[in-house]
Amino acid sequence: MTDTLNRLRNIALIAHGGAGKTSLAEIMLFKAGAIKRLGRVEDGNTAMDFEPEELKRQASISSGFHKYDWEKHTINLIDTPGDQNFFSDTKICMQAADGAVLVIDAVDGVKVQTEQAWDFAEELNLPSVIFINKLDRERADFLRTFKDISECFEKPKPIILQLPVGSENDFKGIVDLISMKSYTYDAEGKVVEGDIPSEMQDLVETEREALIENIAEADDELLERYLEGETLSHEDITAALKKGILSPIFVPVLCGSVIRDIGIDIFMDFIVNCMPSPDERGPKKGVDPDSKNEIERAPDPDAPFSAFVFKTVADPYAGRLSIFKIVSGKLGGDGNFYNVNKDAKERFSQLLSLEGKGQKPVTEAGPGAIVAVAKLKETVTGDTLCDEGSKIQFECTKPPEPLISFAVTPKSKGDEDKIFISLTKLLEEDAALKLDRNAETAEILLSGMGYVHIETSIEKLKRKFNVEAQLNTPKVPFRETIKKKVRVQGKHKKQSGGHGQYGDCWIQMEPLPRSKGFEFVDSIVGGSIPRQYIPAVEKGVIEASQKGVLAGYPCVDFRVTLDDGSFHSVDSSEMAFKVAGSLAFKKAVTEAKPVLLEPIMKVTIITPDEYMGDIMGDLNSRRGKVLGMDNKGKNQVIMAKVPLAEFLTYAPDLNSMTGGRGIFSMEFSNYDEVPAQISQKLIEELNKEKG
Repeated sequence: MTDTLNRLRNIALIAHGGAGKTSLAEIMLFKAGAIKRLGRVEDGNTAMDFEPEELKRQASISSGFHKYDWEKHTINLIDTPGDQNFFSDTKICMQAADGAVLVIDAVDGVKVQTEQAWDFAEELNLPSVIFINKLDRERADFLRTFKDISECFEKPKPIILQLPVGSENDFKGIVDLISMKSYTYDAEGKVVEGDIPSEMQDLVETEREALIENIAEADDELLERYLEGETLSHEDITAALKKGILSPIFVPVLCGSVIRDIGIDIFMDFIVNCMPSPDERGPKKGVDPDSKNEIERAPDPDAPFSAFVFKTVADPYAGRLSIFKIVSGKLGGDGNFYNVNKDAKERFSQLLSLEGKGQKPVTEAGPGAIVAVAKLKETVTGDTLCDEGSKIQFECTKPPEPLISFAVTPKSKGDEDKIFISLTKLLEEDAALKLDRNAETAEILLSGMGYVHIETSIEKLKRKFNVEAQLNTPKVPFRETIKKKVRVQGKHKKQSGGHGQYGDCWIQMEPLPRSKGFEFVDSIVGGSIPRQYIPAVEKGVIEASQKGVLAGYPCVDFRVTLDDGSFHSVDSSEMAFKVAGSLAFKKAVTEAKPVLLEPIMKVTIITPDEYMGDIMGDLNSRRGKVLGMDNKGKNQVIMAKVPLAEFLTYAPDLNSMTGGRGIFSMEFSNYDEVPAQISQKLIEELNKEKG
């Protein structure tokens, strides 16, 4: 099994949407004989994209898994989504990889999602390689794309390993700077090895020298030999190249065309020869769940079993499918393991290997293996599985915070609970979704990374659970507060035969700074109100404050000081003083200049420079306040504060403004007063909505 471990590669394909990840995976699987026919994304028949929602959009919305054998090695491919709506799945599934392939379009170059994928790889310290695709396309330019890469990604340093032979429609092969050979391809993808074209000699010599200098930096002894003028062998260069990738000191840049099958075989050789195996990546750190001390597990088949679940697929018929990577030890075809997060034993009856939409039973799996089991009762994404006698807990990558929310309502009356239960099951397979019942607005809120993300989830809801729902813009959780200090009396007196009701209180009400909430101060002296009735006054104020006088929203950020009152020895009661407190609040807030507050979001927008003007103008129209700007590669980063009411539909709007090249994130910042010129109209609209 140790030999098997050395010959295993777990590779994540990452990119901006449309760069050709899924097509690259398809041709690699086809060339290796793992699939019998070559599918196309446009035809909806690739091995990795098979969900109906993916076929409809001609794009990956969930990571796909497949494996192939090449040069006596086994390669597990993870084809991740490139659309920002589904990038959380990319980040979460990348933690199962031991290396990443960043695919870049030679026409469009580095895009925002390309940079985001790169950031994920850097965060996970993943050894990487860049594959420049689509060199056969019109306006494709290798050197321009490489310059783009070098400007955007400074560390690890990008280094050229291959140069294209020909360009655009005349692109026909590559020159490998290590072997110093050219490889040209015919229409069938068959390769012919030859000498370097004469017109490329000068460029090749220059880039070869730069390559050797860069590679030698990964090995001090090799660098010394090179500086002394010694000629380095192919083996020396390859060994130092692999060392530099693993460090990672640099990231090699290869090139080709997936559609024309140019350079793919050499790229597949590179994966085998230069990308790391699980044992070369070394031990994985975790914690002892009992002592909380840091411990680690090496990828050793004889070590205690440990694994982490990085993806879950919810199926209404087959049940939950848990996909995990084994870190140490081994599993048989069936058996038991312990879930540390849930403190529960789990039993499985079949171990599965994933191959696109299909699964194959396997009898054994060891370190580095990516496998799945069905119908675990307690286990979800992020859980650690291990031997109960040798516990360890791994920390899993957290998904990004949701960017957009929609209110979900059933198309059929009475299906609210059914919708909530079914959506809860969808959350098991998509950690980036969040579900909430808002008691204040009585809405079921579904939050995600963008409109397409939410829309796709609703489509899955119908397909998997036969529940139809519609999406509405959620209600904004406004608040109310006051701007003036007042003193009022709240008096409740009622005589109805027998015992009456009597409660009398005087309160001072004054505004507090933003986000300070509610304070109640007892300033009663001389027993004007007995001690047992004072909490009832506070309770009356609190209950009344849940519905403000302007539009019925909770009133916040104020202090109530109870300073006087009177009571009746027979007719006073807790209920009477509670009513008195409520009356005092309503009277006070009416006199204290009530105002409407709205939630303000702190927003970060990353966009190519050419869209800055449009975005700044749009932010101004949304009452946004720009806090600052910064550079990130060739992109601009804008920090701003914007009212949530103006930002509910920003995801599709930004996509439209930037042609899909802009991304944003947001988090709650504070509540602030709605401007006077907007407030009155808004209050009328809100009261009209509430009937």
